Amino acid sequence: MDSLKKKLGKRIQQFRKAQKMTQEKLSEMIDLDTPNLSNIECGRRFMTAETLEKIANALNVKESDLFNFSDFNTPIKNDIYLKLDILKEKELKVVLDLINGLLDLR
Repeated sequence: MDSLKKKLGKRIQQFRKAQKMTQEKLSEMIDLDTPNLSNIECGRRFMTAETLEKIANALNVKESDLFNFSDFNTPIKNDIYLKLDILKEKELKVVLDLINGLLDLR
């Protein structure tokens, strides 16, 4: 089983990639050098609570979202979940309408 550092780092990486953000861009936004962010994402380094808060804010997620290590059945379901997690309420309504429309076609 992965350590907390590895799971948290992977989760940060998932949110960053879901937003098509580079490590360099996130590093700049949180005022942390890229090698240190890379070490965090790889689970080789832990971060301070302040850095965790900066990362969550830069990724526009709650800190608790970074600790949601739910394992989805497929990579595509996980990718969809991550993208849904960053949408605003109005955008989520549109997605829900699309999903309901697809289900009605079945």
